[in-house]
Amino acid sequence: MIDLHCHSTASDGHLAPAAVMSHAAEIGLSAIALTDHDTLAGLEEATAAGRDLGLRVIGGCEFSVAAPWGEMHLLGYFLTPGDDDIEAFLVTAREDRTRRAREMVTRLVGLGVNISFADVARVANGAAVGRPHVARALLDLGHVTTEQMAFDKYLKRNRPAYVDKELPTLRAVADLVHSRGGIVSAAHLKWHGTKSSLEVLQADGLDAVETRHPSHDGETRANITEAAAALGLGRSGGSDWHGEFGEAAGHSMLGAQEVPDAWLDALEALRPTGVPRP
Repeated sequence: MIDLHCHSTASDGHLAPAAVMSHAAEIGLSAIALTDHDTLAGLEEATAAGRDLGLRVIGGCEFSVAAPWGEMHLLGYFLTPGDDDIEAFLVTAREDRTRRAREMVTRLVGLGVNISFADVARVANGAAVGRPHVARALLDLGHVTTEQMAFDKYLKRNRPAYVDKELPTLRAVADLVHSRGGIVSAAHLKWHGTKSSLEVLQADGLDAVETRHPSHDGETRANITEAAAALGLGRSGGSDWHGEFGEAAGHSMLGAQEVPDAWLDALEALRPTGVPRP
């Protein structure tokens, strides 16, 4: 089994990249993709740890892009850290994350919540800043009793401290990833994973779709799988694990989506030819 969607402390995960790889090896995964939000900063550590553990590590990144319904998350696979163009793109994305977090803090203060951006930055500890860091800061400060409460009360869409991102197009991200020999897969589409929606996304460069994700029930999996097959899109899947254990786990544990390693071979076959490959 493999897992093609997980996070580390390089973005909003709880475990360092090497610790994620250690757990992957412990549970018997043969390959794993580290897909932190808008950063490749954890990949060198993850790759080195994977090499020592006999675990294949796929360089990945979870991008946020515009979609017909609003925001969509896009998983880029087979990426290598240090590429100037990709890093420049991700720097811009992370700057917008910081801008967004600062505005969330401003809205929270306006609501009478005693919090500062320094509190959020301390939680993020140099990682790509995201809403979970704001939620954890609220928890640390005693304003909520769980991270989920922070989202439900303040940070979800249509809640008083929610702030939109500045989103690039799918085409812009797909072209960038393709130019580096990678592919892109739509993450956790849920009810948006219809054939008609996937046709639109495919026309903008989509290569694959995440069919197995903790938010997908059996019917959703079946519907997205059927649509992907009809369009010739690849399949990906993963736990979206952020490093939590036991009752703290938000969705499912690493490896729990039972993604076969044959899917990785199929995704490799979709990589563009005639461009550099890591």
